[in-house]
Amino acid sequence: MAKAKEFFITATAEPEAATSGTNVLAAIFGLLVIAGIAAGAYAFFVGHDVAYNNIREMPWGLLISTYAFLAITSTGLCLLATISHIFGGNRLAPLANRMVWLSLVCIISAFFVIGMEIENPWRMAIYNVISPDLTSNIWWMGTLYGLAVGFMIVEFWLILTKKYKAALALGVLGALTEVGANTCLGGVFATLPSRPYWYGAQLPVYFLACAFLSGAAAAVIFTHYSCIIRRKRMDSSVSDGIQSAGKVLLLMLVLVSVATFWNMVSYFVGGSTAGRTAAEALLSGPLATNFWVFEVAIGLVAPILLLALTRVRSIGAMSSAALMALVGMFFARYDMVVAGQIVPRFSGVSGLPTYFHYVPSSAEMLVVLGGLGLCGLAFLMGERFFGRVFTAHGEH
Repeated sequence: MAKAKEFFITATAEPEAATSGTNVLAAIFGLLVIAGIAAGAYAFFVGHDVAYNNIREMPWGLLISTYAFLAITSTGLCLLATISHIFGGNRLAPLANRMVWLSLVCIISAFFVIGMEIENPWRMAIYNVISPDLTSNIWWMGTLYGLAVGFMIVEFWLILTKKYKAALALGVLGALTEVGANTCLGGVFATLPSRPYWYGAQLPVYFLACAFLSGAAAAVIFTHYSCIIRRKRMDSSVSDGIQSAGKVLLLMLVLVSVATFWNMVSYFVGGSTAGRTAAEALLSGPLATNFWVFEVAIGLVAPILLLALTRVRSIGAMSSAALMALVGMFFARYDMVVAGQIVPRFSGVSGLPTYFHYVPSSAEMLVVLGGLGLCGLAFLMGERFFGRVFTAHGEH
């Protein structure tokens, strides 16, 4: 075991990635993780109904939307990495090993957030195994994401040990389970007829499109940041890889924009009254700022214009567009989760408001910061301990 550990350190570590600046940044991310754990522990002791601002009529809030955002991003990274490994020698290949690591990081961070949201997460782990419900989208989602984590851990270990053929097989299994889990995540919302804003067949496919968008954006931004922390000039092969990911990002931004437009139109040409009222919450109601400023302007329009005007050639422009796209996807998941519940199920009954009021609590925000901090910390640790693996792509 000691010999294997020594090989691991000497073969994959990249000490130059650990600068004073990255150490300070890692410490900040670590503090965010600790704050998130503390907020989650506080919720366990005082009660989730006290620590979090969810109510019976709106049981899902910021933590669910953040879980969905991280899980969907993980799916996109896993799919892009697997596609790159299957068709070796393509321009995305220099980004593939890092995408495998980032996909694993994102799904573990998603589990971190959802673990703090569920009142008894240990019961979920136990009863998921001893009393499975094969008719439940939530059961399939959790089980498939759990399997995907296992596949990706083994895949990454095989990459570290240079067993690339076996790693490819595990990568394909991981990608298939991630796709299944991602569509089941969409199905959790899409199969609820009591929530007209969610109900329908579009969400599983929409989530898959968002996965490619978020995955491409994460690949661009984290690869760019990896070069910044090393203070090294980007290799031409890596630059070509980022450009290819940027093209994927631009394509998916256009597709998601079209899907968003027609989704809104559908509620005003024959949709239910409750669904239309939920859509109005986004267009002109309490969620309008989120929708128009963060989801549409920052998350879709600005990055499309930036990528198109620079013709997907500027690394800085692509990185900025990727950051804006991820911000937009984060708010898009929040808007979707809240809009689906914000209209009372018995709207029109005397005494009920037009919209419920929901603002995330401080504890919810700290848990989310903890999950994002875990992503940042794991990214930096990955660059420090696996940096050489991320630059080895010719063998695939």
